[in-house]
Amino acid sequence: MIKCQDLLRGIKYECIKGSADVMVSEVVNDSRKITKDCLFICISGANFDGHSAAAEAVKKGARVLVISHDIELGESDGITVIKVDDTRYAMAFISANYYGNPADSMKIIGVTGTKGKTTTVYLVKYILEKAGYKVGLVGTIEIIIGDKVIPALNTTPESLMLQQYFKEMKDAGCDVVVMEASSQGLMLHRTQGFVFDYGIFTNIEPDHIGPNEHASFEDYINCKAMLFKQCRVGIVNCDDKHWKQVTEGHTCRLETYGFNENADLRASDLKLVTGAGFLGIDFKVSGLLDMEIETDIPGKFSAYNALVAIAICRHFGVKESDIKNALSGAKVKGRIEMVKVSDEFTLMIDYAHNAMALESLLTTLREYHPARLVCLFGCGGNRSKLRRYEMGEVSGKLADLTIITSDNPRFEEPQDIIEDIKTGIGKTDGKYVEICDRKEAIRYAILNGQKGDIIVLAGKGHEYYQEIKGKKYPMDERVLISEILKEEHLV
Repeated sequence: MIKCQDLLRGIKYECIKGSADVMVSEVVNDSRKITKDCLFICISGANFDGHSAAAEAVKKGARVLVISHDIELGESDGITVIKVDDTRYAMAFISANYYGNPADSMKIIGVTGTKGKTTTVYLVKYILEKAGYKVGLVGTIEIIIGDKVIPALNTTPESLMLQQYFKEMKDAGCDVVVMEASSQGLMLHRTQGFVFDYGIFTNIEPDHIGPNEHASFEDYINCKAMLFKQCRVGIVNCDDKHWKQVTEGHTCRLETYGFNENADLRASDLKLVTGAGFLGIDFKVSGLLDMEIETDIPGKFSAYNALVAIAICRHFGVKESDIKNALSGAKVKGRIEMVKVSDEFTLMIDYAHNAMALESLLTTLREYHPARLVCLFGCGGNRSKLRRYEMGEVSGKLADLTIITSDNPRFEEPQDIIEDIKTGIGKTDGKYVEICDRKEAIRYAILNGQKGDIIVLAGKGHEYYQEIKGKKYPMDERVLISEILKEEHLV
């Protein structure tokens, strides 16, 4: 049991019924999980307002309700009601207090930006672990706590869950936590209740703008900017034209990185590297550190990801040799992830699942002057048809050959989705083949690979399933590739 007053530290509140000097058993934000003597936080969500469950919470035995607007209670003897301006904001502090403020015992790194968040957090984890740190990770793909791996539901979890993860990380002996801080997570106060030691800005482009996300690009920028009022040191990409807007009103010490000659940590002399079945980059680092970096992750955007990882890790006293060695062998699951199948051509897996990401990826790979650029992808069912047309058009323009296949058809027929993609390709002169079964499409790509080809399997990335008619079936492209190589006696 814990005293309600202790949970409310750091929050402005009014006790409008009962007393805050009561003991509660646990903190709950889901009306389905209410238990006797719990503190229940009424959250207004997109589809359900927890305030409407207040009377039900009382019947189930909740001791304290935290609200932000009026509620119907009915019989409520012995109930304490705490009113706050914003229950999501309050929940972040209540959660941190409930779990003993675990973030105070670790160094917390938050990475925000339209692109590069996932790759950056893995690179940082990889480098710091090579240097002897124990690192927890919270991201789009998964949460990693020691040997425990939990598939992620949101890029940035709700504050109650996030603080639970922090507590588990602290108990597991983690020194550092590196996490993706999405604009939604910042906007919904999931990252309040603690201070980031390092806040990172990678870049920003118009994205996530719509009825259930951000009202405008300005709103999107303003949400990203919140990170720099919640961290001690901000590390920002000064090549991005919006970086000053994102850091406006910052309360942290700022450092910059980029190719710009005024950046505190600068990259220069970028070279594209091609080898037997792999692509990479080589570049010089100067300013706050001086070294040369080579990594088997292609493209200029990979230089940015590596550079910001270096900018972060230098604060942890990581030796130059450890940084270089870590980056030379770094690999991020489903993010331009090279899978060696031949010395003749390069095969990679990437999560690019919208037109903007696919265009960026294919444009980058074009710079390596492949004999052919082959793009295999499908589109998700029960999602915007516009995405299918756009992705088809992008691949038709930029790839020499498109292999149209299935992704997560959900409740649609895979062939119907393929027809929509073909509509987009039809606006171009691009060549294509259609093979509905994804494994067979990958088999075709491998068996027809030619010397100097770059083959991209796009859209699935880190995913390990295929969603069909409401059920998730196991499907990991790495496993499919391995099976194909054995079946075709290529290994």
